Amino acid sequence: MTASARWVPRLIIVTALLHFVWAFTQPHAWDAIARDGVFRSVVDTGADDYALREFSIWWMVSGIALLAMGTLTRSIVRATGRLPAQTGWYLVAVGVPLCVIYFPVTGGWPVLAIGLLALWGARHPTPRAGQEGDGRPH
Repeated sequence: MTASARWVPRLIIVTALLHFVWAFTQPHAWDAIARDGVFRSVVDTGADDYALREFSIWWMVSGIALLAMGTLTRSIVRATGRLPAQTGWYLVAVGVPLCVIYFPVTGGWPVLAIGLLALWGARHPTPRAGQEGDGRPH
């Protein structure tokens, strides 16, 4: 297993955790969302705190998505010893629009960097013990 196969899932999971921390520590609207009963509490686009409510939800939702991607990637790496290229492509597909739209100040840069690292790691795998080309007797 390569270093990138070990580190890419960890980096994705850390990024997810940072999203959760940011969703609940930055100026947020969780108290207003809870006060309105949660259900349909972010649909009034004319509300004074609409952007803050939406911001809070999207940071949390993106954290959940990144956590899912990171833990699934970790499971695949553990099962196969290889980093799936799809992980890199998904992260690049998220990172590029964030970097282009919010240029230059965006959290999309780390996502893009992890995606490129994942693509590099998927192209340069190290075979598992007992597989052809690993340099060990079979």
